[in-house]
Amino acid sequence: MDIVVKDANGAHLSDGDSVQVTKDLKVKGTSKTLKRGTAIKNIRLTQNKDEIECNAEGIKGLVLKTCFLKKIN
Repeated sequence: MDIVVKDANGAHLSDGDSVQVTKDLKVKGTSKTLKRGTAIKNIRLTQNKDEIECNAEGIKGLVLKTCFLKKIN
């Protein structure tokens, strides 16, 4: 069975989509913060419907919760 992954607005996400951060997020293990409005390209879906993997602003292997993301067309 396929996992349906949705962003904060209910839009379906798939591998390779671009998303935008909806609030400032502190990144654990670094001193960096992803600012609201940061665009992230080429996301990868995980086995968990509430998380995606991505690379953003020099941070590799980042896992983000979908409730803090919205899809960019």
